[in-house]
Amino acid sequence: MASIEIKNIDSKEVWENFLTSHPEANFLQSWYWGEFHKNLGSKIYRTGFYNHGSLVGVMLSVVEDAKRGRYLTVPAGPIIDWRNHDLVNNFVEQLKRQAQQANCAFVRVRPQLEATDFSKKLFGDLGFISAPIHLHAELTSQLNLSPTEDQLLANMRKATRYEIKKGINQGIVVSSTADPNAIQAFYDLQLLTSERQKFVPFSYKFFFEQFNVFAAAGKALLYSATLDGKLLAQGFIIFYGSEAAYHYGASTDEGRKHPGAYLIQWEAIKEAKRRGMQRYNFWGVTREDQKTHRFYKLSIFKRGFDGKDLEYLHAQDLVINRVKYLLNWAVENIRKRVRHV
Repeated sequence: MASIEIKNIDSKEVWENFLTSHPEANFLQSWYWGEFHKNLGSKIYRTGFYNHGSLVGVMLSVVEDAKRGRYLTVPAGPIIDWRNHDLVNNFVEQLKRQAQQANCAFVRVRPQLEATDFSKKLFGDLGFISAPIHLHAELTSQLNLSPTEDQLLANMRKATRYEIKKGINQGIVVSSTADPNAIQAFYDLQLLTSERQKFVPFSYKFFFEQFNVFAAAGKALLYSATLDGKLLAQGFIIFYGSEAAYHYGASTDEGRKHPGAYLIQWEAIKEAKRRGMQRYNFWGVTREDQKTHRFYKLSIFKRGFDGKDLEYLHAQDLVINRVKYLLNWAVENIRKRVRHV
């Protein structure tokens, strides 16, 4: 492992130049995601892996403090050549060093790797175990943006295309903003949506700091759909690298009667095309046979735009402190059953 040199990266330019040259990377390993977590008060590490002076991999890792214990996360990363054994072994050793330095009970990684026999065997051989819960979206619906707008519309499910045209004919107006002050109304709507759909929402600070960092860099927009001045739905979209991501959404009771959410997606898709992006990520979806899942109908909505399912490897845990990890494991399994996720 001597040929790989590990350094902290303090240069935004170096970090972003590497990431944007790797089309598989998304915003979860970006410089901005690190800044967002720093603004929340979390400790982060930005690791660079160098081979003979050339940067060959990066890894953003975040220390998470929870009541059930402290742990280290690597969201959608690291961005490395997974077939380079020397590089992969250094990645694991660096994880262990960071976790021990930060007094973490375990490390949770959701790599930007498809769920294949190769990726499952790789992490098993490295000593990881399957996490009780997910870290970030794993089964996703992703739309290829290379077709023309007309082709994209034609490829959609008939019902989806109909709802978009219906919304236009109804006079639904879609607007967008990069003003972080608009997050207050979005947060309020999230609270109402979470009560209706039975999920636990993030805090206002979580939404605000995230939007503030990405929007300041021109990489996030908050979309709103209104009809006769009444708010129907909102969507928090991140535009980063080769991908636009429908990260969060919310709707009003009135919005369930009108296709405002469809128009938001269509406007965001067109914006992603204008920015030259390769794909539009609708984020997490349920499996098609999970008809009792609370997000099953939302998944039908997302799949109607003709995205293709892409499944990333399930979150993997590397145990550092077995006793503390088992406590966390028990708590997460209980929550999983209670929340039906």
